[in-house]
Amino acid sequence: MVKSKTQFVCQNCGASYGKWTGKCENCGEWNTLVEQAAVSQGKSAVARSASSGRVLIPQTMRSISAQDSVKRLDTGFKDLDDVLGGGILPGGVVLIAGQPGIGKSTLLLQVTAHVAKNIPVLYASGEESASQVKLRAERLGAEKSEQLNFIASTSADDIAATIRSGTYKLIIIDSIQTLALDEITSAPGTVSQITNSSNVIIRAAKEAGAAVVLVGHVTKGGSIAGPKVLEHLVDVVLQFEGDRYGGFKVVRASKNRFGSTSEAAIFEMFEEGLRLVENPSAALLAERQDADGSVVLATLEGTRPLLVEIQALVNPTSFGYPKRTASGFDLNRLNLLIAVLERRTKLNLSDKDIYINVVGGLRLSDQAADLAICMAIASAAAGRKLDEGVVVFGEVGLGGEIRSAIGADRRVSEAKKLGFTQAIAPTSQNKNSFIKGVKDLRSALIDYLQK
Repeated sequence: MVKSKTQFVCQNCGASYGKWTGKCENCGEWNTLVEQAAVSQGKSAVARSASSGRVLIPQTMRSISAQDSVKRLDTGFKDLDDVLGGGILPGGVVLIAGQPGIGKSTLLLQVTAHVAKNIPVLYASGEESASQVKLRAERLGAEKSEQLNFIASTSADDIAATIRSGTYKLIIIDSIQTLALDEITSAPGTVSQITNSSNVIIRAAKEAGAAVVLVGHVTKGGSIAGPKVLEHLVDVVLQFEGDRYGGFKVVRASKNRFGSTSEAAIFEMFEEGLRLVENPSAALLAERQDADGSVVLATLEGTRPLLVEIQALVNPTSFGYPKRTASGFDLNRLNLLIAVLERRTKLNLSDKDIYINVVGGLRLSDQAADLAICMAIASAAAGRKLDEGVVVFGEVGLGGEIRSAIGADRRVSEAKKLGFTQAIAPTSQNKNSFIKGVKDLRSALIDYLQK
């Protein structure tokens, strides 16, 4: 096959080169050269398109048939179906990304084993051999499925042709960074290969009406490796988060064309695979000790209420600069809350090392965790603890005021289920005797940290 001519174009200044170099000689920027098809001599692409296009026949919105009756594919995990908007939609393309070893391949092999009970499924791996996948399938109990087929291939052309054949209704590609098109000479995982391979796969999936799940790698910063356009091309982007060595693992959608992005599925890893956590609040609080620095937060994971233990440890610093460490919480937000505590409550923390831990390996993005973090720090610094049976939630402003939180009713309902007797929350949400309203941070510490 004759290779198409390519050139490397600087994304900063537009200069083109015959081969890749780390630095653009024209503008001096590094790593800005991207491989593109070379423009043929003669007319430009814009000029050629003026005579090559055809008139399209539009449809009115009333004439377009709705696809509400299309049956989605059940994944075998109810919460994961909710995250996807009701299951995997035929013809849809899903991108799932997470840290190495988090359990992406394990989860997808469990899903394919369940789906293959009714329809033919293809698992395409560019990273593992058939024998390696067979070992995992035996551990997960997925090796007996007659309709679960496996191929080891890194050719995007071959996989796209297989999708267009219409034999399989669900295709798993592990992973998109290992695929390559024959027409492009660059190595797999480069920007041009990821972009073009994804386009070929997505076009084939839309034509055949087959569902495709792409596995994506992540960078050291946690973002999906490759161009941002990859996330725009697919229909659903799932983030697989958590601690790879233990604790809970959370799957949530950062993009979903077919449903909400506020749902989350919480899993726990066992030897025989991933399992949904039916009652995560009880599991997270099962080993809690009632001590200073320990506060129970009523948070929301998507739309699901969840009770999480926040632990704080405050020690005198041994060096001139105090250390602040947070596990499961944004460090910049922690520094801001410490500044509010010092300014608005006169609590001296400038010579203290502060450590914050969210039990269970969860990562909090809920603004209503502010009050629980502040009370845990104050509790550890003063050596005092909250009363038993108390949960906390509320956002803290720079003036020390406690602001309202969304979903207060669901937070309170979850706390009552687990036997808690009262909640420290913003005054604006003091609707019944269960909630003890607090107006500002200073009054919250004075009124509830007395022991």
